[in-house]
Amino acid sequence: MEAYFERLKKKWGIESNVQLALVFVVFAITGSGSVRLSGPVLDFLGINSLENNWIRIPLRLILIFPVYQVLLLVVAALFGQFRFFLNLQKRWFRIK
Repeated sequence: MEAYFERLKKKWGIESNVQLALVFVVFAITGSGSVRLSGPVLDFLGINSLENNWIRIPLRLILIFPVYQVLLLVVAALFGQFRFFLNLQKRWFRIK
């Protein structure tokens, strides 16, 4: 397991185990938070009241994606990992 974390640290350019732990914490908080925040937004937009799951579920997934991206940077900034996650998002979306 230790070798896996070392490879992950090398791939992400992380030097310390503390930073790796912070990255994991940011991912965990952001994942949970984006799902929680999307509920009230969907209620506000009236999407949660839709009867048809074939419409409601894809709309929820589409909404969670941008909420996650924004929340990721906010939570990362709170944990001092903004630069890492900004660069990660640039790689995800191939932005130079």
